[in-house]
Amino acid sequence: MSRKRQGGISREPTPFDLASAKLRQHPLFAPLTHRIGLARSTDHGWATDSWLWVSDYGLLRAHPTRVGSIDEWMYVLAHGLLHLAFGHLVVRPNQRAWNAACDYVVARFLADLKLGQKPPGINLPPDFPVRTEESLYQKYVEQGIPATANAIGTAGANVPDMLLHSTLSKVERDMRAILWREAFAEGLVLAVTSAVNVAGGAEPFLGSRARRDSKAERARQWFINSYPLLGAMAASFTVYEDPHLCQRMAISVAAVHEERREIYINPGAGLTERECRFVMAHELLHVGLRHSARSEGRDHFLWNVACDYVINGWLIEMEVGDVPTVGLLHDPALKGEPAESVYDRIATDLRLARRLCTLRGIGRGDMLEPSDDAWRNRAAGVELDEFCRRAMANGLTYHQDHCRGILPAGLIEEINALAHPPIRWDVALARWFDHHFPPLERVRSYAYPSRRQDSTPDIPRPRYVPLPDDGQLRTFGVVLDTSGSMDRSLLGKALGAIASYAIAHDVPAARVVFCDAAAHDQGYLAPGTIGGRVKVRGRGGTVLQPGVDLIEQAEDFPKDGPLLVITDARCDKVSVHREHAFLVPHGARLPFVPRGPVFRVTD
Repeated sequence: MSRKRQGGISREPTPFDLASAKLRQHPLFAPLTHRIGLARSTDHGWATDSWLWVSDYGLLRAHPTRVGSIDEWMYVLAHGLLHLAFGHLVVRPNQRAWNAACDYVVARFLADLKLGQKPPGINLPPDFPVRTEESLYQKYVEQGIPATANAIGTAGANVPDMLLHSTLSKVERDMRAILWREAFAEGLVLAVTSAVNVAGGAEPFLGSRARRDSKAERARQWFINSYPLLGAMAASFTVYEDPHLCQRMAISVAAVHEERREIYINPGAGLTERECRFVMAHELLHVGLRHSARSEGRDHFLWNVACDYVINGWLIEMEVGDVPTVGLLHDPALKGEPAESVYDRIATDLRLARRLCTLRGIGRGDMLEPSDDAWRNRAAGVELDEFCRRAMANGLTYHQDHCRGILPAGLIEEINALAHPPIRWDVALARWFDHHFPPLERVRSYAYPSRRQDSTPDIPRPRYVPLPDDGQLRTFGVVLDTSGSMDRSLLGKALGAIASYAIAHDVPAARVVFCDAAAHDQGYLAPGTIGGRVKVRGRGGTVLQPGVDLIEQAEDFPKDGPLLVITDARCDKVSVHREHAFLVPHGARLPFVPRGPVFRVTD
């Protein structure tokens, strides 16, 4: 059984949670549940026999402490959804009589649908003929509301379960009613299709491609024919629009698998064609900008969320399709920030971040990892990086040459950056040494004769010598993780690069501290001898902060001396108050947000 996170703590899903999940996968109710706000209420002014109320804002709020089975909650939640689907949230002179009439019609519909189980507090009359809301409303206004009608609603006896807000205008209320009716109509189409398949004995095929006349396929063709920036990407991807497949893969709205070049769109989300364009552009940009490959050991879901914020801001600015009404991650305050900066922001509050919702759902990333579809056979890999670079670069050129619209500067920068391969870690480390240890300036001095002086004894010839130092020690600090989890190949590559660059930059010695469960000061060592002094002790956990403090507080270490921390990232949080950098294995993730550069050692 899956677990949900609440406040950073895992908990078992409640019957309310399971009932909500079932309705989101039910073909009749799925399009509607993705367009309303469904949650348990935080208020405490509820009647003891109440279950749920629904408002004209599209909010369904359930009793915060009411206990019921999964089937009972499915019945109650479906009751509230049908109020929205049937357009019941309208203003009438006798609102209580109208609410009672609507409760009767919904209860009659659920009795025929046989969905869930009627809770004990809801009593249906023995004589239960089919009646319309209008006829019942006129009867209740003229003759009064019978006692049996008061026990049909979900908010308790004599309590209306439909709330109307005076702040909502009639025009806004009518627009919302149209949206909910259209969503319910899509659900009816899905339900009838599913019923015909079952009656015909056809098993649903997991992975059926979208039909040519479907909204998702029409959106894909629009990119191919009318939007050159993403046309090549859209042409190479296959769209799957199967509710059973999306249910099995836990996809609420949409997701993408870059290795298979497949996009999954849940028809139960009730997206319009223009909303499908937005969602498809979102997924294509994930792949085209190589977001999965750029995670560099970051938490997959939080990195997915950070990329979502950036992509959604660009698409809204570019006006590609319509923003889905199902909701997405967008914050105008993050405009212009790269995904790396957004990640550093949200990573500081994990409790909030874990409750964020991507197009796939709460706590799930819409960039699928290989393990997400392990039930299918993996296909042979392809050169995806090269394809994405060419497709995005050619699409950008064609888009700009034919004046197809203004693109955000950040998007153009990222596409241009794809054309240049990333700098190797050892080259980046060399640049770090160049910054902190510039070449020593040399001057000519007659105090040191040139080697050619003997050939011309009558002509004095000076020698080029380094300038006298200013009393500052030319050195740097090394905090080296020597715990048992350290990979020996990582140590060899990192120490070899450090030694060669230190010698090349005229660094005579480095202050070295070995750390595992405690700090071991090695003093100043010549760069070439550091590797011979390393001993992996294997004493369990790694605590690097004492080693950092030892170097920072050392009286013989310069105040502006930089610090290099070499670790496998299986360590505690480290706070460094001077210029520093980290050397970690490729794919490793530090358990904190680093302030200095991080060099990821690769083969």
